[in-house]
Amino acid sequence: MKFLKSACIEPMYSELPFLDRFQAAKNDGFDFVEFWGWTDKDLDAVKAAAEKAGVGISGFNGDAELSLIDPEQKTAYLDFLKQSVAAAKKVGARSVTIHSNGLGEGGVVINHYDELSDTVKLCAMYDTLLECARIAEESGIQMNLEPLNITTDHVGNFLRTTRMAAEMTRLIGSPRLKVLYDVYHMQLNEGSICDNIRAYGDQFGHIHVADAPGRHEPGTGEINYANVFACLEACGYTGLVGFELIPKTTTAEAVKAIMKY
Repeated sequence: MKFLKSACIEPMYSELPFLDRFQAAKNDGFDFVEFWGWTDKDLDAVKAAAEKAGVGISGFNGDAELSLIDPEQKTAYLDFLKQSVAAAKKVGARSVTIHSNGLGEGGVVINHYDELSDTVKLCAMYDTLLECARIAEESGIQMNLEPLNITTDHVGNFLRTTRMAAEMTRLIGSPRLKVLYDVYHMQLNEGSICDNIRAYGDQFGHIHVADAPGRHEPGTGEINYANVFACLEACGYTGLVGFELIPKTTTAEAVKAIMKY
């Protein structure tokens, strides 16, 4: 099976002005693009650039600096999420990505919430995710819940395993609330990639790809992506595969490596 491909145009194509990256990604064979934040973007210009290039927008982050696990932030979190959904509708994006903790510049976890017990964090996350699912179902915009690595990029993040994320989405049971399975993050946190795909792949709404260590293109690290993609196919995954990676040298060389798969 040939998966539809999405290029994350924040770390990729960084040698080009942002609005030129849509056409560049389309020219390189990507079906969709995605990016990190939306509040710093001219949404009308983003929509126009995507339409001119004939490339879809798979999504962007929907929660910014707010946290699912902080019960005091529930109202503010949902208010901002609704704004993100409106932004997604405006540009024609399919989804927004959500996280347990608020992320700052460079993806740094803003608050580790060491003062809160795991019970409070889990219950707060479940409670707010119920509302996220309702918003997703009413709007038609997919919500993808993403666990992150805590070893390298997002120290202190609460949601860190495939199992926790997938069990949460299974309990809620909404077709519009799924897991964003980032192979790079989960290799760093837990390994057993194919075992976890087989166990929880029915809950995956989006895949992110980068090799580990380094977060570069496939073939630069230790992950056997031929096996990963074969496992995804065998498990019936039919969604997008997003390449959220930092080119080791140039975007052109990274694209060559991506297209081998």
